[in-house]
Amino acid sequence: MENQKLKLGIPKGSLQEYTLKIFKAAGFDIEAPERGYFLTIDDPEIDCYLLRPQEIPRYVEEGKLDLGISGDDWIQESKAKIIEVCDLKYAKQKIKKVKWVLAVPKNGKIKTIKDLQGKIISTEAVNLAKDYFKKQKVRARVEFSWGATEVKPPRFADAIVDITETGASLRANNLKILDTIFLSSTKLITNKAAWRDGWKKEKIKAMSLLVQGAVKGEEVVGLMMHVPREKMNKALKILPKFKSPTIKKIVGKEWYDVIISCREKEIRELIPRLKRLGCQGIVEFPANKVVL
Repeated sequence: MENQKLKLGIPKGSLQEYTLKIFKAAGFDIEAPERGYFLTIDDPEIDCYLLRPQEIPRYVEEGKLDLGISGDDWIQESKAKIIEVCDLKYAKQKIKKVKWVLAVPKNGKIKTIKDLQGKIISTEAVNLAKDYFKKQKVRARVEFSWGATEVKPPRFADAIVDITETGASLRANNLKILDTIFLSSTKLITNKAAWRDGWKKEKIKAMSLLVQGAVKGEEVVGLMMHVPREKMNKALKILPKFKSPTIKKIVGKEWYDVIISCREKEIRELIPRLKRLGCQGIVEFPANKVVL
């Protein structure tokens, strides 16, 4: 529709690089300037902004953005009323969830959550922490941290609530995890006004389909091989059940071309097994998008 624009918020920071990579695989080429917040995207129907993920849920709720990408954590932290379009299932550089954890000094006196009664907790996610301690019926003083949260205990705080993927930074600062309080992945979100707009809704649904396909493509590869007729049944038994294979007989020979999609993690065990079975011409190729 002429002059219609969809306002899209892309997360700045740790999610930025992977988000741009996923969008490129989905067919949207986005260029980020060294400075500024307005991004260039090769779709004239989209205005694209680079914003902190902490801000995006609130801007979506207020209608300043029609669509945005942010984590469960910042959606929950902002308490924004939004519509979740889909779960993109990635965090930073991987298809996985990240953890918000409660951590305390490794050799300190705090051994249980109850030991934090009346203590100081440092975190960037104040509402997440307050909600957690309320459920635990522990009255702790939750303070906002402007960063470098893991260095606060024991001098400036008794414990922290912080995000982690591997726990390496916590261990480096002599901290141990007392509990996991929240699991977060990346979501595509919109608001009621955009969802009621017929043109915007269709545009959002199309983008969601493509971006989800690109995320699935990160985990999936294609596999092509020649299978002798007498080994076909055995080959089919060991092929993954991700999706039914495409099978074509090779003209003039007792061999078949077999093509299948499978999860990348299965490949290192699958290819040697197929080779031992007698399959030949095994070719692995990337799957840019997978739309089921």
